[in-house]
This record gives sequence, C-alpha cells and structure tokens, in this order.
Amino acid sequence: MRHGADSAAAANAADAAIGAAQRVAVVGAGWAGLAAAVRSVQAGHEVSLYEMAPQVGGRARAVPADEGVPDNGQHILIGAYSRTLALMRDVGADADTLLWRHPLVLRYPDGRGLALPPGSPLPAFVRAVANCRGWTWADRIALLTQALGWALRGFRCDPVWTVDRLCRGLPARVRALLIDPLCVAALNTPASQASAAVLLRVLRDALFSGPGSADLLLPRAPLAALLPEPATAWLQQRGARLHLGRRVQAIQPRPGGGWDVDGEPFDRVVLACTATEAARLAAALAPAWSARAAALRYEPIITAYVHWPGARLPAPMTALIEGDDAPAQFAFDHGAIGATPGLFALVVSGARPWVERGREATAVAVLRQCRACMSAPGDSAGPQLLRLLTEKRATFRCAPGLDRPPAQILPGLVAAGDYVQGPYPATLEGAVRAGEAAAALS
Repeated sequence: MRHGADSAAAANAADAAIGAAQRVAVVGAGWAGLAAAVRSVQAGHEVSLYEMAPQVGGRARAVPADEGVPDNGQHILIGAYSRTLALMRDVGADADTLLWRHPLVLRYPDGRGLALPPGSPLPAFVRAVANCRGWTWADRIALLTQALGWALRGFRCDPVWTVDRLCRGLPARVRALLIDPLCVAALNTPASQASAAVLLRVLRDALFSGPGSADLLLPRAPLAALLPEPATAWLQQRGARLHLGRRVQAIQPRPGGGWDVDGEPFDRVVLACTATEAARLAAALAPAWSARAAALRYEPIITAYVHWPGARLPAPMTALIEGDDAPAQFAFDHGAIGATPGLFALVVSGARPWVERGREATAVAVLRQCRACMSAPGDSAGPQLLRLLTEKRATFRCAPGLDRPPAQILPGLVAAGDYVQGPYPATLEGAVRAGEAAAALS
C-alpha cells in the first residue's frame, strides 16, 4: 500500500508541474542528483546536469573494470527502499534481475543469529526472535519486550538519546549480536554515539512497514547498472544535457529572477553535490545555511575486496564479531548471489579507529578474518587482497540532535543529498528521497 501511495504522489507532483516548463540546473550526478534530474524531466522541465567527477553515481559508483573490483565500496538495499526501487523501474532498470533478494538473515559463522521468515512483519519478527540461535529465553523475552515498548511509543524517543541509552536494559548478548551491528551498518556510527531516534525510524520502516520491507537486496551487477547508467541514458534520450568533469564555480542570482550557473541562466537550481561543495556554492548567497552544511562531521567506511577461489561464506551476507584485531562487521559473498565467483567484500563501518591504525594493519586483520569466517578447499592458496577502499567521508556522523540543513536554501535554490533534513541516515534511499523532494520544491 505505501509503495503504491508513494508512486502515485510522485506522479501527481510531476503532472501538476507540467505546463510550467523551466530551465533547471542540477549540480551533482550522484543518486540524489539523478533522482532530481529524472523527476524534473518527468515534470516537463529542461534539465542540465553538472558533475565534477568523470562519471556519474557519486559515492555509490562503479570503478573501472581493469581495477578488478566492481564498485567504490559494498552497498546494499532493503525492501523498504520504495523510492529507489521505483526510480530504478522508471528508468528501465530491472530490479528483479539486478538485485538478489532474500528475507533478512543476520547470522554469524558459528550459526548464532536471527533470520526473518517471509510474511507479515510483526509475526515474522516474533518468530525470528523466538527461534534466534545462541540466545537464552531471557534474551528473547527482553528483546520482544523492548521492541513492544518501542512500537507502543510509535518508534519515537527523546531526540538526545543515543542508541546506548535506548537499549541499556537489553542483555549484552542481544546488544553484541543484533543491535550494535545493525546500528553501525545502518547509521555508520557506533551505538555509543549514534542517534536512537534515527535508528528507531530505520527499524520501524525496515521491520514493520509491510511484507518484504526487511528483505535484503544485494547487487548482482556493478552499481552503475542499478541506477547511474540507465538514468543517464534515460535523461539523454529525453534531451537532458550532461556535463561530466565540470566543477561548477559560482551561482549568482539574476536581476529579473532565476540563477546564473557559471554565467548560464536557469530558472531553478538543485545543489545535489556534497555538503562541502554545496556550502561553498551557497556561502555568499545564504551564509547561515552554508555554515550548517559545512559544520557536518563524517565517519569513514573501509571496504576490503578479497579474491579466494573455491571459498565460501555461510550466507551471502554474514555478520562478523568485531574486535580489537577484527575490523569488519559484515562479509559478502558475491559468488553466492550469482555475481563474481570467489569475490568477497568485507565492510568496516564506523572505521575511524582502523583508518588511524593504517592500511597495512587493516589489511592484515581483514585477511585474518577471512580465514576465520570462510570455508575453502584444503589445497587453497588462501585469500588475496585485491583492493582496500577507504571512503574517509562516507557518511555524516548520525549523532543525537544533529543539526542537518534544510532542503530549501532560497527561492528557486534547493539542496538535495542524504545529509539534508529528513528521517533517514545517509543511505541510497535517503539520497533518492532528497532528490525527489528537491525536484518538487525547486
């Protein structure tokens, strides 16, 4: 029901805007910028898309084929990403082919963990907790009681609470095997520093918003095939202009209304670039907004791509125990979902301590984790590290009371990005929703 309502609302907004065709500049061709461009074209506007990088996709992009890895880091989607999936369909990307879909399984190599069965969200969650391996009945009852309390309060809490504060009554085993890894995966911020209000919103939408909302969707193809390439082709077929490798230098108001983008006139401008770039471009126009965008702080993510022919993980996405000598919280088996056999991605979220320890120490620790969590033939040569990717500004730090800037900057000038005010952390769905909202606002 919700998915259909979202699609209808987007279509109605686009239909309402048709007839008032304008020139729209979208600065930034990540997933937010692509969403803003597509929805603006659907509304009948003339769109120019500017991207300072040589390719589209932003932080969720493919890398050159000769580098031996598919993407600039491992990304996942979930069934609750209704707007992202709708946008993929609208530009001709077949989600059923491009994404491997399965009910959420959060299992560790030793078999402990939780697996959601198919079906209605509430009964599925209760069954999953009741059957969770490695937990006592006291653990299970404590989580169900806590979750019931969250639901009765509408998945809301004091906005200053951290996840630690929210979950302080839960047993240590439940925290270590479920809450903390979900928190760092969803918010890329450790539970001791992460916003409980945002985590509750994520849990509400993922676990309780409808059948399949918590399903795990793993890309079978490089990220470029999910949205960047089909959206680019769709836009160009409809007359949108794409300027790659071009960094916008200045935006200035026009005397009669509208904006100049590097001297070219537009009626509206969407800043779908990074918060840092948006702050630079808006500094002289809206100093207060610019200061809020520039004040955001970031958390890194490290992705280690490993090649190990013949090896396998217990599940396509396997949870790992994080520790002083074990950086990764999750490992992904690309061969198990019909992608590249023998290719694995190990992801270190909230990776600041490992960035500080250095690449060599991280690489050694990740390979040690591979040997501990994977099974391989006895004559195997062992795992080979293909590439260690460090995104130092992967996501904003999702802390309690975070002051995220609004989308509206000035009339006809809006921001789009996962960092603007909204209910979600820095995710693909947050970026797409921000892009769609900016197209409607601008």
